[in-house]
Amino acid sequence: MRTPLITALGLALAMLAPTFSWAGDFAKRHIHGFSVDGKLFAFEEYGVQDGSGFPYSNIYIIDTETDSWIAGSPFRAQLNDETKTVFDAREEARILAGPRMKSFEDRGTIVASYKPTQRGIDKTRIAANPRIVVPPIDETIEFRLQQKLFPETENCAGFGPIAGYRLSQIATTPNQTTRIIHEDNSVPSSRFCPLDYEFADLVTYYPAKGQPKAALLILMQRLGFEGPDGRYLAVTTTLK
Repeated sequence: MRTPLITALGLALAMLAPTFSWAGDFAKRHIHGFSVDGKLFAFEEYGVQDGSGFPYSNIYIIDTETDSWIAGSPFRAQLNDETKTVFDAREEARILAGPRMKSFEDRGTIVASYKPTQRGIDKTRIAANPRIVVPPIDETIEFRLQQKLFPETENCAGFGPIAGYRLSQIATTPNQTTRIIHEDNSVPSSRFCPLDYEFADLVTYYPAKGQPKAALLILMQRLGFEGPDGRYLAVTTTLK
């Protein structure tokens, strides 16, 4: 169960709510998928930055064996020109990523997905059959997020605690044990001032050789200029 963060910004927004409408920048996402051998996973977040109105695109390429960015990733394009479009930013990011993008062909299957606008569901839990096979030939896979709070950092001073997370794969059969896939011991400065996390997508891939892979896209809310902004993280793992 997630713990709400009470921050100075949150209190200020609550006091101003009757008079002002606050809207942050929630990025859209595109999953470029896995390389043919399953050793790389790529996704993109893009949109128009709140405050400046500048279009941007960030392409992330992840080594699935180490769950870390490859050299040069993320490939970030922000066009500091309001006459430019998101399409222009996305093209620029693809140029920056270069030949690497030829490795991906939307390879993999999105087996579960949430929208930021959905309500009435627990988006800290995601479960699915890992392949589109009817009737299923695989056991259900399930993952859960737990929020962890850390003391505020220098660049987030005055806003109270910041959020990290623990990601676990839940045992769904008697011969399995729940395993922790990722756990923050601190919050990387690249996340700026994160407030909360929820699942966005569960993507699976079964390469011709080797073990099946999963990538979990996580929507992170963080402090923004005109309200909370939404950005994406990805955690990759081998399915067991």
